[in-house]
Amino acid sequence: MSLKARRADRDGIFSGTTPERAIIDIGSNTVRLVVYGGSMRAPQILLNEKVAARLGKDMERTGRIPEDAFALALRGLRRFKLLLDELEISDVETVATAASREAENGSDFIAAVKEIGFNPRVISGEEEARLSAQGVMGAFPEAAGVMADLGGGSLELIRIADGQTTDASSLPLGTLRLAAFADDPKAMIKALGKQLKKGGWAEPISAPLYLVGGTWRAMAVYAMEKVGHPLSDPHGLWLDPTRARILAEDLAQAEPEALQQIERISTMRSSTMPHAAILLQAMLKKLQPERLIFSSWGLREGLLYDRLEAPMRSQDPLLAGLTLFSAQRGAPPRLTTRIAAWTVDAVPAGKFGSERLRLAATMLSLASMQIEPNLRLQQAIDWALHKRWIGVETHERAMMAAAVCGNRNHLDLPVAIRSLASEEALREAVGWGLSVRLARRIGARSRRSFQVSRLLREDKRLVLQLRESHEDLLGIPIEKDMTLLSNHLGTDYQVRIVSDTEWDEISEEALAPASEDFGQAAE
Repeated sequence: MSLKARRADRDGIFSGTTPERAIIDIGSNTVRLVVYGGSMRAPQILLNEKVAARLGKDMERTGRIPEDAFALALRGLRRFKLLLDELEISDVETVATAASREAENGSDFIAAVKEIGFNPRVISGEEEARLSAQGVMGAFPEAAGVMADLGGGSLELIRIADGQTTDASSLPLGTLRLAAFADDPKAMIKALGKQLKKGGWAEPISAPLYLVGGTWRAMAVYAMEKVGHPLSDPHGLWLDPTRARILAEDLAQAEPEALQQIERISTMRSSTMPHAAILLQAMLKKLQPERLIFSSWGLREGLLYDRLEAPMRSQDPLLAGLTLFSAQRGAPPRLTTRIAAWTVDAVPAGKFGSERLRLAATMLSLASMQIEPNLRLQQAIDWALHKRWIGVETHERAMMAAAVCGNRNHLDLPVAIRSLASEEALREAVGWGLSVRLARRIGARSRRSFQVSRLLREDKRLVLQLRESHEDLLGIPIEKDMTLLSNHLGTDYQVRIVSDTEWDEISEEALAPASEDFGQAAE
């Protein structure tokens, strides 16, 4: 088989998304392989597999990686090596953290990993903190505060501000070590507070605390389940100090067996959550953060973000991810930006939205049209609300969902959407969707149709201009769509047929005033 044929065969495994790079994260609790594809700025996870080897188990007592954990980790790594070879992925970065760097037999373990064919890098606690912070900054471009990455063997803390990191520290407070502290919660909070102070974290931070790590995320899932939160992804969830304290107190008293009953909380996580909750209580007391923000991006994504040049780092992560996603579903960047530019004069982003968000909603709306009619509305809503987009807030997800509803002329928004944003914000977004509906239907998304038509507002009136040569584009469906949009905007509408001669005098800038800006946003 030729190289081209092999690559096409490989790409098909992941529905057209090429597996480009992989990270192997050898932690104290798990050994994990993650394969990424798509945009480097908003990488898409194509494969995520872990082995709960627990390399750091009993480290406090023995100082060594247990033999069974040693063997289990290597068994998993040998499988990972075969998978990567079969997928022809050569860009593989392997890092090892607390257990490998601290264990007496850590060097023996790393040597065994090298024999399998990997080139592991044992990183210091401070470097681990910096890389995890890179992941947070990639996920939250305006991040400012302190990051806390809780792993099996250690807790990394580091300050983030203006795209830079300072005051990195690594404390021996990983989930596998917390059980060694006092059984009494009050005594444990006091002991953990002393450890935080010893590590240089004795004063209030007066800023958000970004939480990274599987156990923290499981706690976020618990918080969402507790209140029946309409979203499912814990990434980006934030809690004020009062709700954070209630969560920590609740989980500190929880029984692991009860936590296991929650679908998305694993047995491994449920066993570590009560002690982690006591650690969180100590952190809340000592650091007094303004809020907690849960991040699904951490060390592994930080390794990828750390490799990016400044221009790529500056890309909007929401648009970077959505551009590829929508292109794979029949909505390439030129089409989506063309439609967004065509609608901007009549229905611009207003008080509650932004042009980036409107472009994102346009991409989702157009991508959904490739799905079976009986499935597309719910699928598009699920994309907006539940898919892990980066750089989007809860109310913005609701606005994207409202826009895709408008695109389908489904104006009675589901309760889940209405609970996440104000009525005014959702009304604005529905207008975006109705304008996309008109744009894609006026000429069946043909390029020419956007060159012979224009949608604008004049004196609070919605106006559709059509070049005389294409006046027959004004069919009954278009009249209905104009009525829908004008009613939603609270205006009347007019269709204006422009002679070919007059049309030729209209400048290119007047036809598509925002096309250049939208094109830059989508790159």
